[in-house]
Amino acid sequence: MSSTPEALVEFAASLPFGFDPFQLEALSALAAGEGVLVAAPTGAGKTVVGEFAAHLALSTGTRCFYTTPIKALSNQKYTDLVARYGADKVGLLTGDTVRNGFAPVVVMTTEVLRNMLYAGPVGGGDLADLAYVVMDEVHYLADRQRGAVWEEVIIHLPAHVRLVSLSATVSNAEEFGEWLVTVRGHTRVIVSDHRPVPLWQHVLADRTLHDLFLEDAPGEPVSSGEAAIARAVSEQDFARPGWGSPPAVGSADAASTGAGGRSGERRRDGRGRVTDEARTWSPSVPAARASGNGAGGNSAGGSAGGARAGGGGRANGGGSRGATATVAGRVVNPDLVRLSRDESRAMPGGYGNGRGRGGPGPRRRMWVPGRPEVVERLGRDGLLPAIVFVFSRAGCDDAVTSCVRAGLRLVGPAEQQRIRTIVRERTAGIPEADLGVLGYWAWVEGLERGIASHHAGMLPTFKEIVEELFVQGLVRVVFATETLALGINMPARTVVLERLTKFNGESRVDITPGEYTQLTGRAGRRGIDVEGHAVVLWQSGLDPLALAGLASTRTYPLRSSFRPSYNMAVNLVGRLGADRARAVLESSFAQFQADRDVVGLARVVRRNTEAIDEMRAQLSCDRGDAAEYDRIRRDIREREAALSREGSARRRAESAAALGRLRTGDIVRVPAGRRSGLAVVLDADANAVGAEGPRPVVLTADKQVRRLSLVDFPVAVEPIGRVRVPRSFNPRSPQSRRDLASSLRAADVDPDGPPGRRARARSAAADDAELARLRRTLRAHPVHDCPRREEHLRSAEQANRLAKETAAISRKVEGRTNTVAKTFDRVRAALAELGYLDGDTVTDAGRVLARIYSEQDLLVAECLRAGIWAELTPPALAAAVSTLVFEPRGDDVGVPALPGGAALRDCLDEMSRLAARLAATEQGHRLSFLRPPELGFVPAAHDWAVGRPLERVLTDSGLELTAGDFVRWMRQLLDLLDQIAKVAPDDSGVRRTARSAMDALRRGIIAYATSV
Repeated sequence: MSSTPEALVEFAASLPFGFDPFQLEALSALAAGEGVLVAAPTGAGKTVVGEFAAHLALSTGTRCFYTTPIKALSNQKYTDLVARYGADKVGLLTGDTVRNGFAPVVVMTTEVLRNMLYAGPVGGGDLADLAYVVMDEVHYLADRQRGAVWEEVIIHLPAHVRLVSLSATVSNAEEFGEWLVTVRGHTRVIVSDHRPVPLWQHVLADRTLHDLFLEDAPGEPVSSGEAAIARAVSEQDFARPGWGSPPAVGSADAASTGAGGRSGERRRDGRGRVTDEARTWSPSVPAARASGNGAGGNSAGGSAGGARAGGGGRANGGGSRGATATVAGRVVNPDLVRLSRDESRAMPGGYGNGRGRGGPGPRRRMWVPGRPEVVERLGRDGLLPAIVFVFSRAGCDDAVTSCVRAGLRLVGPAEQQRIRTIVRERTAGIPEADLGVLGYWAWVEGLERGIASHHAGMLPTFKEIVEELFVQGLVRVVFATETLALGINMPARTVVLERLTKFNGESRVDITPGEYTQLTGRAGRRGIDVEGHAVVLWQSGLDPLALAGLASTRTYPLRSSFRPSYNMAVNLVGRLGADRARAVLESSFAQFQADRDVVGLARVVRRNTEAIDEMRAQLSCDRGDAAEYDRIRRDIREREAALSREGSARRRAESAAALGRLRTGDIVRVPAGRRSGLAVVLDADANAVGAEGPRPVVLTADKQVRRLSLVDFPVAVEPIGRVRVPRSFNPRSPQSRRDLASSLRAADVDPDGPPGRRARARSAAADDAELARLRRTLRAHPVHDCPRREEHLRSAEQANRLAKETAAISRKVEGRTNTVAKTFDRVRAALAELGYLDGDTVTDAGRVLARIYSEQDLLVAECLRAGIWAELTPPALAAAVSTLVFEPRGDDVGVPALPGGAALRDCLDEMSRLAARLAATEQGHRLSFLRPPELGFVPAAHDWAVGRPLERVLTDSGLELTAGDFVRWMRQLLDLLDQIAKVAPDDSGVRRTARSAMDALRRGIIAYATSV
């Protein structure tokens, strides 16, 4: 390491900018041989530290692996490093791309490195020349599905490797750093909240771009109850003279030097609003900033607190300024508080909504701009380029269409020609016949106007072109879903949020402070802009104090999602033996966090136990033992509850049995809820195993395909009729649904009758001998007649409640002690029962499982071992394996019409039965890793493999399938087929069939998408 100081000087000389303090600290630590954890806001320049690791490897003749969570980010980083060091020194390894894999610097997805570690010898003997591993976006270890991979890599890397961890700003970076020290040795933790480009927060409301904060103000965050005071401040307070006086001339209104912006002085009215007449659009003139605007300062979001996160706001008296609302010590713009208050008054049921004497009259409706108007406003104010987060794929595309129809054009003829050239070069390999179905022409029309969308439903190449054009300044506005915020280097001057809520797949939920920080972190381009802007569009019900809380809160804790999988278990046992593997897993971040929690919980248990003893010592009655009387009364309640549970369980079992007897074509009546009314069964799900019981898929009378459950049937359901369901029925075809719903409505059944029969039964409590005995004992107890009986019982109830809470905490302590190792023990027991492990020995079947990296790893291995796929054709195998990678979006649960003949249908039935048996095994070991096969992608996989054109595949799949979705699922299908081909026996027909299936799938757009 003697040459590393010189390497740092050399690295610094190669850059056109100096280092920020946090960068210099991290670079110096890395040069001194330490590992580093760098947590800093988006755009702060963390990747400089990762690039220095690559520079160190090249200068010392060692190697560096640069890992990223997604392929798009790997491609981007590979391009950056090639431009810096040359293609001969940089390689790329992703799921479907291998370029120069033995180069000194290799960029790869994190899963690729994990697989390399498991494939090599213990201690990483084949990685002896590996000196540095960069884990970009290391906060991904909190991801529920993939996060365990990051911990596996950190734990299993050879001890000599220096780890460079780059993370978003998280609130427990120090805790994560302490764990890194325990597993990797000395690690320097560098946390920076500093944003090199200050972020200013705005709300576009009622044709005015309001600043969210007027100024930084002293004060501490307070309770949400005090924050409510600010919402109810009288209008007279805000109207007092001197409120929000404009800044003194020349205070800080000098023009900044960023590219683009606003021209002239930024004028404000008397309340800190920027007036329309003061604004002109001049793309080449820098922005001007008035003092007292209340930026996020130079921080990533200020101090913790805020209304939404529990920090709250404060109403302060300020002399002539009246009452002010502050959040985390910053004054919230009173105009926004007033708008919110006026809107709530105008709503039905809002305070002050009467029309009597002195009551307000009718309020005008708040103006809400359309998307083209938002873009025009941003352009007029010099706030382009911008990213507008829409949180909906269809909304992104609709936004581009509406801007094009409105005639917006944000680029000139020369830029338009450059766009055409780049698009033509990058899309030359796409089959011309597929351009129409890909929406190519509408996409290009938007690009040539400087407008684009960006979401997971787009063809990956289209997304990459949008990213390239945006970085070059040729696309000025991008309408995007939140996936754009995940690591892609696409900074903008302005970020716009249409809403502060999003659909999470089940319901509409508020975005979290961490999500808000990550989304708005895109605003402000280092070296280009002197300030970034976050704009929230006013929506009905928006609470300015809650928004201020989002913008002021650093609450993004990193929580481990690590848990041992089947593949991980066989790999660890095979490499280390069960005991050493168990010890290794106890060093995970998940167990580290659990152990820390246990210390605090154990302290609470001790304190509560002492309090309970004191309470019970004070419980006395001159008539008798009050504690004994209380125990009898609790025994009565518990017995009544047990009898009630038995009755509920019996009724639930009857309902489950009735659901299990349903058959395709049965007409049932759903008694209540959103799905109430007549329905016809499409898929009975009679073989379901687990606590949920059968979950039949039905078509309702209003033509909706839904999956029902026991919750929908409080009584046992009985078929009240039948209709014929055609074999060709496609639940995603509107015509098929209309025809079957028409048959349902025409059936000779009573639509208003009861859903089933419920036998009237005598209450179990009325005939229970034990309950009768307890009641007699209670009445005969001497305390029963004590005049202070209820007082005694209240005291006893307090002690009992605290004892119950303490017992629950004690169970948490027990549950969190050796949590990961206990889960590992259950996984090993399940694998031993199935024949994959024999003590510390991995069986032949286990060695196959060790090479399958999939969420469905055990189900894949069982299908191979059972020979289910042996007789399938290549298209049928592709269709069958697709059920193990595909996951439907939202409520898309319909059962597709299955292609491929009887062999494929029999195979899918057998896979479902095998999955049910594995589910029963998991249930017996208190595990829940696997999910049933999903049939939704079967038609698309089969039809593409037999050579049908892309347009037919997408339209006839029965799914609302976009090109991006199709390519993503095909990539995952190809990856799993490749694994199957590698682990299947040499003489196995499955191996040949899997290779043939891959060849059949790699054509057209899939061949293009997997080669770029």
